[in-house]
Order: sequence, then C-alpha cells, then structure tokens
Amino acid sequence: MSRIKIACFVFVLFPLVKPAFADDLLIWSPVKVSSRSYKATVGFRLPMEWETSAGADLALASDKSGAPLPDSGQAMLWGRLQKVSATPATRAQQDVTLQVDTLRGSGALMLSRSRSWILSDSLDMQTTRAVSLGYNAIDTRQATISASQAVKLIYPWTGTSISAGSSVSDFNGDFSSTVAVSQNILPDLGLTASISDPLSTGRTGNINLNYQLRW
Repeated sequence: MSRIKIACFVFVLFPLVKPAFADDLLIWSPVKVSSRSYKATVGFRLPMEWETSAGADLALASDKSGAPLPDSGQAMLWGRLQKVSATPATRAQQDVTLQVDTLRGSGALMLSRSRSWILSDSLDMQTTRAVSLGYNAIDTRQATISASQAVKLIYPWTGTSISAGSSVSDFNGDFSSTVAVSQNILPDLGLTASISDPLSTGRTGNINLNYQLRW
C-alpha cells in the first residue's frame, strides 16, 4: 500500500516540476559557409538571475587540396552575462560581454545598459549606454576605450522615431554624434535619414531605404 501511495504522489507532483533539458543548456551551431569553409559556435548557458553563457566561435577554410588557408582560422572565446527585468510598462536590460581572439592576441570587454518605457498612449522612449574596453597586441595603441549613449523617441501609431546618439573613443577624446529620423512606409519598408556631427562644419547626411524580406 505504501508503494502505491508514493507512486501516486510522484505522478501528481511531476507535472508541477519544470524539467531542465540538456538541449536548452548546450550551444551547438555548425555552419557550412562555403564549399571549403566552415564555422561553428559551441558553448553552454546557465539560467540564473544573471543569465550566463560562454563558449567559442571556431572557423577554418581550406584550398582545393584540403590544406588550411593562411589566416583563415578563427578561435574566438566569448562569455556573456545578461539580466532582464520587465513590467507591463518598462523593460530594462544589462549586458556584460567578453571576447578574446586567441589567434591574434586581441580582446574586448563591453558593458551596456538599455531601458525602454511607455511615456504616454502615443509615445515610447528608449535609452542605451555602453562602454567598451579593447586590447590588441599588434596595434601601436594597444589599449582602447570608447563610450556611447543614445536616446530614441518612438511614435508607435505612426511608425515614426527620432533618435540622437553620441560617442567618445580613445584617450584623446574623439567625439562624434548622430541625429536620425525613421519612418515606416510599409510593414517591411522603412526610410531613414541621418546627419553625422550636425554641429560641425564637416557634417554629413545619409538617406537609406530598407526593405526586409522574410521567408
């Protein structure tokens, strides 16, 4: 009788437990780029408060005889921490990303934070901030640093958005800024007009027409 009770208890409790499948934790994405070049992403992810993932991007190309082509190999180690918090009116995301190129002796550490929220029935807002630290043993200036921030106002009912962004790179304080306006003409067709460094004499403009095709 006790065995029957235990079996019934397990049968009732099992649907309440969310199983953790290995397929959800392992990253394995091989791609044949061309007839003689291949690329694969391998790694793992851990579902925690800060979602953790790490792995490597591997690539190699060969000639007709099967010999590896010079400088065609890739062995990039990467890791990422991500935290997302959301409410019905807001969404915030924080990311920490590390990349190390083991073949070329370079690496980068990127910290970013973004937030979006509903200001009113007809207006949404997004903000992003990012800091990047880089190292390259080959370059004359081995260490680099850059920071950027951007803000975007979105009118969802009209498909219009206005954005402004700025960035500072390297230790000498190189500064750049961009102002852009985007408009959705059709569900898959959009128009974007932007101006780089609008307050300087060397400002430049750009107009893009983007079409997205899904199949």
